[in-house]
Amino acid sequence: MNILAIESSCDETAVAVVRDGRTVLADCIASQVAIHKTYGGVVPEIASRKHIEAIYGLADQALETAGITRQDIDAVGVTYAPGLIGAVLVGVNFAKAAAMALQVPLIPVHHIRGHIAANYLAFPELEPPFLCLVVSGGHSMIVDVQDYTKLKILGSTRDDAAGECFDKVARVLGMPYPGGAALDKLARTGTEGKYPMPVAHVSGSDLDMSFSGLKTAALNLIHNAGQKGETLDVPDLCADFSKAVSDTLVPRTMAALEQTGYKKLAIAGGVAANSRIRGDFETACAKLGAELYLPPLKLCGDNGAMIGAQAYYEYLAGHTAGQDLNAYATMSIE
Repeated sequence: MNILAIESSCDETAVAVVRDGRTVLADCIASQVAIHKTYGGVVPEIASRKHIEAIYGLADQALETAGITRQDIDAVGVTYAPGLIGAVLVGVNFAKAAAMALQVPLIPVHHIRGHIAANYLAFPELEPPFLCLVVSGGHSMIVDVQDYTKLKILGSTRDDAAGECFDKVARVLGMPYPGGAALDKLARTGTEGKYPMPVAHVSGSDLDMSFSGLKTAALNLIHNAGQKGETLDVPDLCADFSKAVSDTLVPRTMAALEQTGYKKLAIAGGVAANSRIRGDFETACAKLGAELYLPPLKLCGDNGAMIGAQAYYEYLAGHTAGQDLNAYATMSIE
C-alpha cells in the first residue's frame, strides 16, 4: 500500500511516500529555518504562506523520487492535529483535494503519533507494546504504546516542553535558531557542576514533569550576570542545563518502564536528537536490561515519512475521514 503523506504542522513542509508503513520510498522536506532565523523563532503567518508555496511542487518531487505515478497512490495521509492552525490547515486542505482527485482514502494522523511511528521506519522489528518518550518543542510525554492506534499517556509536562526550554535559553544566550542543536553542541565542550540547575518534582504525580522553573532559573542566571557585567562560561552553563533536562526525563521514563514491565523503550521527537539525553538513556537501559530504540537524527524532527508510517496503521484500524475533515491546534494523543 503506497501512502502519500503530508506534514505541515509547524515550519517544515514535508511530503513522503511510504509503503506498508515501514518502507520509505521518498521523504521530501522544504525547510523554513533560514526564513524564521531572522525572527528568532517561527512566525505562524509566514510559515502558513510558505507551506502554500511549497506543498504542490513538493508532492510532485516526492512522486518522482519514489519512481511512481499518481495512479500508484493508494491513500493520502495527513497531519490534522496538533500544530499551528494555519499551517496544519494548508496540509489538510491539500490532502483532501489530493484524496478527492485520486479517489483514494483520506487518513487523518495525529502529529505525535507520527513521531512515535518514526521508530517503525528505523526499526522494522519494533512492534507494540512498548514505552515511548516523546520530547519535542511543544510536547514532553511518556506514552504507553499498547497497540499501533491505542496509546495512553502515563506522564507529561505540567507547563513548558523540554524543547521549548532548550530553544528559549539558547536564544537568550544569543545562539542562532533553532537553538536546541546549537546549545547541545556547546554543551558537549563544557564541564558540569559550575552552574547547578533545579530539577522539579510534581507532588502526587511521580511521572509528570515541570520545566518552567528550570527555564526561569537559567534565564535569571543569564540576566543577572549581564546586569552585573559578569562573564558566564557558556559551555559549562549549557552542560549543566542539559544535565537538568536529562535528569528530569530519564528517571521518570525508566520508572514508567519498570511499572509497565516492558523491556522496550523508544524515544521520539526533535529533542531525541540531544546527545546528552541519548547517552543517558543508553546507560539507563543497559543497566535495566531494556532494549532502546533511538531513531536516526533525520527522523527525530518533523518529516512526512513518520506520518505515512502511522497512516498505514490508522488505515488498518479503519480510521479514515471524509471531505469534512478539519484541522485542530490541540488534541490529545489518546
